[in-house]
Amino acid sequence: MTDHATTPDPAVAPAATEKVDTSVPASARIWNYWLGGKDNYPVDEAAGDAYAGAFPGIVTIARSSRAYLRRSIRHLVEVEGVRQFLDVGTGLPTADNTHQVAQRSAPESRIVYIDNDPMVLAHARALLYSAPEGATAYVDASLYDTDRVLEAAAATLDLSRPTALILSGILGHVRDYEEARDIVRRLLDGLPSGSYLNINEGSRGTDPDYERAQDAYNETGAVPYFLRPIDQITGYFDGLDLIDPGIVSVPLWRPDDTAAGEPKPIGQHGGLGRKP
Repeated sequence: MTDHATTPDPAVAPAATEKVDTSVPASARIWNYWLGGKDNYPVDEAAGDAYAGAFPGIVTIARSSRAYLRRSIRHLVEVEGVRQFLDVGTGLPTADNTHQVAQRSAPESRIVYIDNDPMVLAHARALLYSAPEGATAYVDASLYDTDRVLEAAAATLDLSRPTALILSGILGHVRDYEEARDIVRRLLDGLPSGSYLNINEGSRGTDPDYERAQDAYNETGAVPYFLRPIDQITGYFDGLDLIDPGIVSVPLWRPDDTAAGEPKPIGQHGGLGRKP
């Protein structure tokens, strides 16, 4: 296992000058724009604004997904005692990234980020900033190459100890549902009993306007993202023990404060499951 890292390893993180295609919008940069981040280009802002014009609720979905991630990681650290995180398909850094949330409660937490987007690679230095008591690493690898993901993660994490696998908004990019389930299964097979699966994904069955907007976006030639029925999202957790309240719309998952009223469901579902 490595010591804590605060700068990227040149072997896995290219220089920030690596060519990034700014002629077409990228989903990671659009998501970053909706979250209020600065790591995007005019083409991404235009695409994000066009989507939001057709469906203004997309900004709420993006920010609710990030708020869910923050609450669920805090629960994993403070309630379940998890100290290791494997965040696959992490996207661009904004506020409250996995390592920031985890190390705020437990500075000794160790986090590995996995992505293969050149823009994310160019910003790996920001992702790799770690509390000195813990470790944060970034690996250039594909979601589909699960052996590579697990092998690389083992350089920083002790995969004989419980680890939280985070898949946030990435499985919808896998066109075939059974293939997406198989990816989840293969990754979990590499983690020990007592590990956790943390998923939140765009869903069907809650917001028809969102479904129409996403279907239209998928037809533009951009990298598609497929919304899935709630029962299919629940299917990713087969064989796991679900943590209360189960798989729900993300604003309903252990909300921090309901003083302003009960949160309303949106087309984004997720939850936590524990590997027996």
